[in-house]
Amino acid sequence: MTLTLLRAADRAAVPWKNGGGVTREVAAWPPGSGFDDFAWRVSMAEVGEDGPFSSFPGIDRVLTVLEGAMRLTIQDAGVFDLSPRSAPLAFDGGVLTTAQLTAGPVLDLNVMTRRGAAFARVDRVVAHLTVPPTAGACLVFALADGVAVHSAGEVHELHRHDGLLSQAVGSIQASADAQAIVVWLTTPDNRI
Repeated sequence: MTLTLLRAADRAAVPWKNGGGVTREVAAWPPGSGFDDFAWRVSMAEVGEDGPFSSFPGIDRVLTVLEGAMRLTIQDAGVFDLSPRSAPLAFDGGVLTTAQLTAGPVLDLNVMTRRGAAFARVDRVVAHLTVPPTAGACLVFALADGVAVHSAGEVHELHRHDGLLSQAVGSIQASADAQAIVVWLTTPDNRI
């Protein structure tokens, strides 16, 4: 099993695809891939004003609001009010999507998968978590300081917005009383 510690302090800010905001990549597959060739990508985005989301045809998205609140209008899907208490929202990244801020600037966790190349599931965790062995990848993302992840006899302390990526079959136990998000990622060949 391969574990990769992803420190929030190591992430560089880059403009959104449409230039309307800033994103920080948490992890992507394959390593070094860009917007046009990733199988999956997990990032944090800062939304400072109302406006459209970048269009990603052929991409499925799962959005989880970490701070602030916004109303998303998604073409042919409806209107969704999102906050840190909301469940993650899955939607088609290629359809017209606009955001209206309803409580200050927003910080979100954005999981994108290329249709046919990868699949993602995103869960919020508010208590102790045991992650069963998985053939894909599992990303534990800390929402606050003090998330301890136990794996293979080692303890990894995660601070706010740090992540721990587990690749290949393994088992992780996370003391997530401070809250965390778990992102499950799979590809057809599970080579993540």
